[in-house]
Parts: sequence; C-alpha cells; structure tokens
Amino acid sequence: MSKSLISLSALSALALSAGLLSGAAQASEDLAKAKFCVGCHQIDKKLLGPAYKDVAKKYAGVAGAEGDLAKKIRGGSKGVWGGAEMPANSAVSEAEAATLAKWILSLK
Repeated sequence: MSKSLISLSALSALALSAGLLSGAAQASEDLAKAKFCVGCHQIDKKLLGPAYKDVAKKYAGVAGAEGDLAKKIRGGSKGVWGGAEMPANSAVSEAEAATLAKWILSLK
C-alpha cells in the first residue's frame, strides 16, 4: 500500500473518530438538558452551581474523579463549592451519571 493511501486512511479514521466524539459530546449535553442539570449548571458560566468547565479544571488529573463526580451527580453534595448544596438527582441512573461525569471532565 502506498504512503499516500495509508495517510488518507489515517486521516479518514481521525475525521470519523472526531465526528463520533462530537456526536457523543452532543448526546451528553442533551442528557444534561434532559435531566435538568442545566437549571443550575452551564458549560462556561456559573449559575446556581459551578460551570462545568470549572468542575473539569478542579478535578483535572485527580485520580478517581470520574467516579466521585458520578456519585455526586446522583447523590448530591454539600460544601464542595462553598455553602451551596447540590440536591440528589435520583432520576439519573448510574450509567447516565457516569456518562455525564465523563463529559463534564472532558470540558476544558
């Protein structure tokens, strides 16, 4: 196989994976909207709760952050971002919480 054909195949694979990732990101944002997370959180600005990008910065490089965040999404938290309490969201399944946590932590 020629180098140009291999390079074209590699570029096609990258483009495809980028499209899939952006589709996954949109699906995760849609999930956040469906579960009413956006009533308190936005991607890049603080509302009642911190911006998702601020959460991603706070937990960048922290071991176990994805699992911890998923637990907070389902079970709520208090005192992590000051005095405000994040209520539990039992409408979010464990799988959905994991998806949301992974998405939030990917926002940089």
